[in-house]
Amino acid sequence: MSQQRHSHDGSDQGHVHEKGSTRHTQGHSHTGHDHAGHTHAHGHSHSHSHAPADRKGLLIALIITGGIMLLEFFGGLVTNSLALLSDSGHMLSDTASLALSLVAMIFAVRPASSRNTYGFYRFEIMAALFNGVTLFIIAGFIMWEAFKRIGSPPEVASGTMMVIAAVGLLANLLSAWSLMRKGSGHDNINIRSAYLHIISDALGSVGALLAGLIMSLFSWYLADPIISVVVALLILRSAWGVVKQAFHILMEGAPDSVDTAAVHSALLGLDGVIDVHDLHIWSITSGLDALSGHVLIEEHCSHQDILQQAVRLIEQQFGIRHITLQVENSAMQHRDLPV
Repeated sequence: MSQQRHSHDGSDQGHVHEKGSTRHTQGHSHTGHDHAGHTHAHGHSHSHSHAPADRKGLLIALIITGGIMLLEFFGGLVTNSLALLSDSGHMLSDTASLALSLVAMIFAVRPASSRNTYGFYRFEIMAALFNGVTLFIIAGFIMWEAFKRIGSPPEVASGTMMVIAAVGLLANLLSAWSLMRKGSGHDNINIRSAYLHIISDALGSVGALLAGLIMSLFSWYLADPIISVVVALLILRSAWGVVKQAFHILMEGAPDSVDTAAVHSALLGLDGVIDVHDLHIWSITSGLDALSGHVLIEEHCSHQDILQQAVRLIEQQFGIRHITLQVENSAMQHRDLPV
């Protein structure tokens, strides 16, 4: 016997197929597909339930960041400050990244199709990866310009620079607050990448304020490029975390929140289970994890009982609800799979 089970948070429709006959059942609170040896359980109560608030927070941050970008760019030209110009360049990248994150969230809620059976959730991961890469590029540009200025640092209008940097800092903090208060924050890598762009901007503004204060008090104009390098290094540190996580998801790596070995051991601990193999756990997008695997059971055991126990165990103990399991006995043998 085989079983395939789908459970959704909303209304459900179920079909139960048995050899020699077909029986259809429909309900309003459960979805199930039962086939011999195989189960699916789907759940969508994850970070995308915050999508409308996330989009609103992103839009507010986009408007604020775009306005401050123009202020810092022209302010940097007027004051001859690399710290302001580099921060405005960073904010140009942030404006584009916030816009991309917003577009990604709009695409992510599109329904799945016959060609895109998982939907468009991965668009958010690709946007996060792009945002992380742009942070690397901006940081590299800042350091390149800073090293060119270290030999002969130009005079900077520190007073005007500090005023503009202070306005930029307040705007960045407001943008970050709108993302954290209205959105899912660090639960969504797309939102987190946008948030890190804004925080990096805030660091740039803090750096510009500090450099302006030092130059105003001591006329030490070398502070401008030095602090710009420090800010660039902080940006690189944040960017690396986003790129690493996005790349891990795109490579179908196991979520950090789930121990694959612990899942394997838990399934083996079920009565009647002999072996668990071809176990795979991955993230479709932030907050939406999936699992598939094969479970070998003893001859006298009920396929359906083992399936129900396994699905309940994985959902309750590990929080994974998109589950595909194939239950086998000695009569059902698979050849070795490449992964």
